[in-house]
Amino acid sequence: MTSKMVITQPEPIMVHQDSSEWGSEICDCCNDVPMCCFAFWCFPCFACITTKKYGQCLCLPLVDMSMGALVPPVAMSMRVSMRHRYGIRGTMCNDCVCTTFCRPCIWCQMAREMKERDIPIVLVNTYKKSFA
Repeated sequence: MTSKMVITQPEPIMVHQDSSEWGSEICDCCNDVPMCCFAFWCFPCFACITTKKYGQCLCLPLVDMSMGALVPPVAMSMRVSMRHRYGIRGTMCNDCVCTTFCRPCIWCQMAREMKERDIPIVLVNTYKKSFA
């Protein structure tokens, strides 16, 4: 019986999708009606779940809601981060205006963007074989 020694383990491959524009506009609620209804009826829950799916702390959007600031720092930083992660053109000035005046709509836009760009990672399960 021959045995093969594996020197390097397989690693997941991340595919980075670049686009110069958002996949949907800010007010494209008809693209995903259930998502927008959820954001409308329970905005704090929606923002927290979206943040968790993005890979950040679940309760981070509650900072925006508790501060009562004119420009919500968490929503703005999430939007800027998402633009950089996905290669979307835009400016911080535009992000500031959008997060200030259209907060639920930009959270829906970010959730739609994550849903559209979701690339499943497939990990191969291996077993250990002892050579004793």
